[in-house]
Amino acid sequence: MTRSNRFFLGGDIGSTKTHVLIAGQDGQVAGFGESGPGNHETVGYDGLTRALAEACRQAFEFAHGQIAPGQIEAAGFGVSGYDWPSERTSTLEAIARTGFFGPGISGLDATRPGTSDAAAVPFTAVNDAILGLLAGSSEGWGLAVVAGTGCNCRGWDPQRRREGRVTGAGIFMGEGAGGSDLVLKAMQAVAHAWTRRGPQTRLSQAFVQTFDARDVDDLLEGVTSGRIHPAASAAPRIFELAGQGDVAAVEVVRWAGQELGELANAVIRQLEFEQLAFDVVMVGGLFINGPRGAGPILIEAMRQTIHSLAPGARLVPLTAPPVVGAVLLAMEHAGYRPGSTMRDNLINTFNK
Repeated sequence: MTRSNRFFLGGDIGSTKTHVLIAGQDGQVAGFGESGPGNHETVGYDGLTRALAEACRQAFEFAHGQIAPGQIEAAGFGVSGYDWPSERTSTLEAIARTGFFGPGISGLDATRPGTSDAAAVPFTAVNDAILGLLAGSSEGWGLAVVAGTGCNCRGWDPQRRREGRVTGAGIFMGEGAGGSDLVLKAMQAVAHAWTRRGPQTRLSQAFVQTFDARDVDDLLEGVTSGRIHPAASAAPRIFELAGQGDVAAVEVVRWAGQELGELANAVIRQLEFEQLAFDVVMVGGLFINGPRGAGPILIEAMRQTIHSLAPGARLVPLTAPPVVGAVLLAMEHAGYRPGSTMRDNLINTFNK
């Protein structure tokens, strides 16, 4: 454990879990905590507060009492569901109500009864896609493309003065493709095979088994009647069959790569990156290589789509936990500009 007397706290408040990491000014990890989901769209702002408070409690316990909340110089948070400026005050208030931190913006009283030192801890919050950019790019700017259950894309220019973004609302706003969108597209391929509009595909029998249907007729009737609900958890079957050469599955995965590339291109145009060399950090489960992950089909389709607009873009897989980006955000909020060495220290000590 680090002996530094200056500590920083980062939180990755996600849709399925919440991670909190404490590190010293030298990048040595000092505490870690994990709890449940904190996306206000699913658990409410009170749920965000509870999840973050529990993860913080664990992180301070991890430090065996050697670090108190008042020793935290600054905190940074990436928050799933924090998509619009109108949500900023509610998000910061929910974080402040944990009692571990002080006001994130002027005018918020975050002091918990009985806690006198927490109010001095400044903090900031961003959309959680930005954490992937901070954790995955050694330069700390560029783009992050997120593809998990859903999808998103955010970017920062080199001076951090401009942020580019998409709505993050998924297929409803014409933004693909997360795992849910991938499964929807594959289900369409199954329907097209059944009606003879498209080629026969092994996706049909795979989905019959995955969704516990009697046969393809029962599968399609169940989906259209609302009895069967296709879920993103079926996405690995699509990648598996694509890897085996199933034509329909290959086209579905290629479609997803092109769509994710178009998300990136939208942000590239906003930030005028067309002629620059920059990182595009790939964040989320769909980018995991192997028979149950994206493999070359999705990533190559994404690469070709992006390079048609910005040939200097570098596709970089995220190999560090996003919460590392939250600690780097906290350091920057305190006035530091941590470089690649600090980032590497955080990643290495976290993995130990």
